[in-house]
Amino acid sequence: MPLIKGKSARDTLQEKGMWEEYRKKFPYNPMAKFMQTGTDSMTNDADMAYYGVISIGTPPQSFTVVFDTGSSNLWVPSIYCNSPACQNHATFNPKQSSTYKYTSRTLSIPYETGSMTGWLGYDTVGVAGIYVSSQIFGMSHTEAPFMTNMLADGILGLGFPSMASSQATPVFDNMMKQGLLTQDLFSVYLSNEQPGSEVVFGGMDPNHYTGNIYWIPLSSKNYWKISMDSVTINGNIVGCSQGCQAILDTGTSFIVGPTSDLDTIQNYIGADANEYGDSPVQCSDIGSMPDLTFNINGHPFTLPASAYVTKSAAYGCHVGLGAIEAQLWILGDVFIRQYYTIFDRSNNYIGLAQAA
Repeated sequence: MPLIKGKSARDTLQEKGMWEEYRKKFPYNPMAKFMQTGTDSMTNDADMAYYGVISIGTPPQSFTVVFDTGSSNLWVPSIYCNSPACQNHATFNPKQSSTYKYTSRTLSIPYETGSMTGWLGYDTVGVAGIYVSSQIFGMSHTEAPFMTNMLADGILGLGFPSMASSQATPVFDNMMKQGLLTQDLFSVYLSNEQPGSEVVFGGMDPNHYTGNIYWIPLSSKNYWKISMDSVTINGNIVGCSQGCQAILDTGTSFIVGPTSDLDTIQNYIGADANEYGDSPVQCSDIGSMPDLTFNINGHPFTLPASAYVTKSAAYGCHVGLGAIEAQLWILGDVFIRQYYTIFDRSNNYIGLAQAA
């Protein structure tokens, strides 16, 4: 199904001149979504940008949702939500669906800027022409303030069941259980063009990749996590020197790594992170900046500077790399735009091929 590359909450806040104020209150924390609080998983706040249209209910009610491999719950706003974020988004009305099934179960997903709270219900969910019956999903009652600045209405998590809040079965798991797929995998193509991006459920689109697919075994069944050998610039190891773990995440815009490694990389490319977690560079320098290579399972996956430097109409050019106080890498949209990514649940592999 087609995906839209929309503005992230970060983009919108920058355009409004509110980004610095926002980051002072809520420091950069891309690891938020991977931290566990009881049975609740947290979700990153400002960087989710790719979304598509799904339907819920009979007759169908349409919503735009972020397809997020770093989380596992499906939720959308409800008519019972009075938060500002619900006033400018589509809301689900269970009374208008003949297939809706009520539950008394509640849902709470913490964010670094607040939380989403609501109820769980069951209904038919339509995704890319696939109709999943009796799919559990969340309907928000309150939403974190940053959602006001997001274009998407909600989130459709494509992670593993172990990550789901309130033990809710993810949409993709029900697709597999209900035999709705030719293959138990999905693939993602992210483009800077508008439109152009897509996610394919149950298959791959050869029009969007070229050359070999390199299959990499998962190192965890909790996340889409793989083992990485090293990160290099011009053959010099600049990160992950002893091997490390990396998560493939469509819901994080940047590539994120340990602070010490990012310091080394930024020294090589001539960038310094500011107090807001951004690393500005001169747009005119992109042509002279070095390639960045991620060595995974014995194969190099290289990003030119034109791929890892992002451009903002409001804030100019900055390096699409972020630092965290953890020995973990998150390969987000900056990486996935360069490499067509296949998420294989039947064999627990990630497939990577050069995007075309």
